[in-house]
Amino acid sequence: MSEVTLYLGDCLDVMRGMADKSVDAVITDPPYGIKITKSHRLATSRGMGGKCWDDKPIQKEYLDELLRIGKTVVIWGGNYFDLPPTRCVLVWDKKNDGRDFADLEMAWTNFDSVARIFRKRPMNMDGGKVHPTQKPIDLMKWCMEVCRIPEGATVFDPFMGSGTTGVACVQTGRNFIGVEIDPDYYALAERRIRAAQQQPLLW
Repeated sequence: MSEVTLYLGDCLDVMRGMADKSVDAVITDPPYGIKITKSHRLATSRGMGGKCWDDKPIQKEYLDELLRIGKTVVIWGGNYFDLPPTRCVLVWDKKNDGRDFADLEMAWTNFDSVARIFRKRPMNMDGGKVHPTQKPIDLMKWCMEVCRIPEGATVFDPFMGSGTTGVACVQTGRNFIGVEIDPDYYALAERRIRAAQQQPLLW
């Protein structure tokens, strides 16, 4: 059974107490600063507005810390941040078929490999969308496969949100450490991850 450790609070405080390269992988989707919680289409019309966590992008000190502690690092929305050049860009092709949403999302990685694409429409995923920037569980599983994160390794998500990375870890036999500053999303993530722990491994 996967080991799971969850923290409610500011991930900067947690990361500062962690040693260099102390986790096998950091896989995360931090706030980009695009004010998605103010979007009628993506947030307020779905009862997910009224919060300010995405009003500004995360500060450099957060990026510095997660780069310090992770052996392998995947940052979704990395194109919004000042990060070193990378050869291995990960792309989520949303198969939008001409709709006016973005066609894709990109992740920055810190390892040398060829670029890869995951294709999946974000429709009716994982029992319903409960967070404005929620990623599919299959996407996070794919990230770990591309990064060659083995079973039993530890994955850290300092911006846990609805807990999708944690669910993906539990379903595939990997350990998980997650941090979330918003109490509502922390409770949601905890419920989703604990529910996944009651199910058999899924590959």
